Amino acid sequence: MKKFFKYFIESKNELLKVVWPDKKTTLNMTISVIVISLVVSVFLGAVDYVLLKGLTFILK
Repeated sequence: MKKFFKYFIESKNELLKVVWPDKKTTLNMTISVIVISLVVSVFLGAVDYVLLKGLTFILK
């Protein structure tokens, strides 16, 4: 039981050492993730469309 409480005390102490980002940094990173996700999804959608059209052309 002693190890159980020690684990939570050490976890709390480690969380106090974390440097949390400010609101501006969090917003910038969130926007970056959304933009990158949209770019990758459009790219993959375009590749999928091209491959689909190429495959249907070959199989006809």
